[in-house]
Amino acid sequence: MLDPSAPDRTTTRPTAQTTARTTAHGAAILADPLLNKGTAFTRQEREALGLDGLLPPAVETLEEQVARAHQAFLDYDRPLNRHIYLRQLQDTNEVLFYRLVTDHLEELLPVVYTPTVGEACRRFSEIYRRPRGLFLAWEDRHRFREILRNRPHRGSVDVIVVTDGQRILGLGDQGVGGMGIPIGKLSLYTAIGGVHPARTLPILLDVGTDNEQLLSDPRYLGRREHRLTGARYDEMIEAFVSAVEAELPGTLLQWEDFATVHARPILTRYRDRLLTFNDDIQGTAAVVLGAFSTACQVAGAPLTDQRLVVLGAGSAAVGVADMIRAALVDEGLSRQEAASRFWFVDVDGLLVASRTDLTEEQRVYARADDEVAGWDGTGLAEVVRRVEPTALIGLSTAQGAFTEEIVRQMASTCERPVIFPLSNPTSHAEAEPADLARWTAGRALIATGSPFPPLEVEGREVPVAQANNVYIFPAMGLALAAGGATRVTDRMLVAAARAVARRAAEAAAGVPGPAPLLPPLGGMREAAREIAVAAALAAVEDGVAPKATEAELRQAVARTQWTPDYQAC
Repeated sequence: MLDPSAPDRTTTRPTAQTTARTTAHGAAILADPLLNKGTAFTRQEREALGLDGLLPPAVETLEEQVARAHQAFLDYDRPLNRHIYLRQLQDTNEVLFYRLVTDHLEELLPVVYTPTVGEACRRFSEIYRRPRGLFLAWEDRHRFREILRNRPHRGSVDVIVVTDGQRILGLGDQGVGGMGIPIGKLSLYTAIGGVHPARTLPILLDVGTDNEQLLSDPRYLGRREHRLTGARYDEMIEAFVSAVEAELPGTLLQWEDFATVHARPILTRYRDRLLTFNDDIQGTAAVVLGAFSTACQVAGAPLTDQRLVVLGAGSAAVGVADMIRAALVDEGLSRQEAASRFWFVDVDGLLVASRTDLTEEQRVYARADDEVAGWDGTGLAEVVRRVEPTALIGLSTAQGAFTEEIVRQMASTCERPVIFPLSNPTSHAEAEPADLARWTAGRALIATGSPFPPLEVEGREVPVAQANNVYIFPAMGLALAAGGATRVTDRMLVAAARAVARRAAEAAAGVPGPAPLLPPLGGMREAAREIAVAAALAAVEDGVAPKATEAELRQAVARTQWTPDYQAC
């Protein structure tokens, strides 16, 4: 049972039911985005708080403010300008920002996060307005704990999202501009998961940049040094982790957009030491498993019968395979049998045992060399022809790599081919969903990494499932905050993925014709609660969280999820 006498990280948590009492006065209130209500302050509040004359006379409801903010958003014609507007709103009035996002989630998601956040990262230095989060530089590594105390709000933190800006989406090294990713990510932890905005902290580890364009840009706001490598880089990461352990014990530390050479080693080094996970490796993997599980149900073929060809062998691609393999093992296969269901292809062709350039994680999926004896090379087209896969997954950033020839070949040997072009941003996708549908006569089961227009199927529009990590990470943050887990286990992520698949099946029930492989984004706050309960229950079963029943966890999740509403001052 959840022990009521034990320290509970939720007992001091700001919630939708908490009355916002403040000692701030006058203009200081309007300058604090967590206290500011703007035109929604009542006349009594204005008089009591010294706000008379500082606001227009009209008193608006939150709903009226949202309508006005939404129209202002629509008045900007470029996605980047809309992104800048939303960031300014977030810096001015967080409740209004989050209510706008939650009320128009599906419309605003591509602007708050992918793909628009990529452009915002690329142009971070020129569009910079106000500080948000913390920037930690190599020179200050011995003072990281002290600097963590400079964080906004100074209270407990449920989630930190940290990046070093080296592998931002498909754009590569963006240096200090990578800060746009933790800011955007944490916005979704709050908008979808309901993690209170005061308990989130974006962090940028400025270890330099190897992007010469940034180094020569007079407006660049980061360190004008090439990236740290080797022992110095490891020292920086260790100093950061140690500071978080000392200053913010029990906080979820999410690693985001680290290069492949660092992402997996960091996760391996720290996953058993503190509450941490890598969203690119584990979050992406879990949402892909969710969509893949739905596809298997639609195709009427069990997960254990699938043959998967994966294009790309970076940390995200291997993470996807590891997650699906964990689900296969959970369904009764041995680890070796589960690994044998995968064929990985990278720029040098199929991963085979004789290759000397493979990491330990990649080598798990390397095929025996005698398997390819007599093949006409080991490129993607030949692998698809020889393997006759049931699923084709792309995490390569190689635009158009799933060609018509390859897709038609796959469809000739598989009745319901599962094809996931998952690379971000849209310009790097391995194929266009409309092309995949046309080349397979509408038989393909499709999920993408970036948003695409709906498909026209039997005279109606069918949304393209976007395997967006928002299906997983906000719910994981909610689960961990509510359930008190001390570690993130693979079993928790598999449970979350299966909950996503269940939500998709529920949404598709009674809908004629084809349905998307993932739940509708518009209902993600409700879905996040169900996914969080599934993950929290798995944490209890894994022994990494206090004992609790499902009913108790449901209550804890509901109590923890913050809702953007104004409270009396």
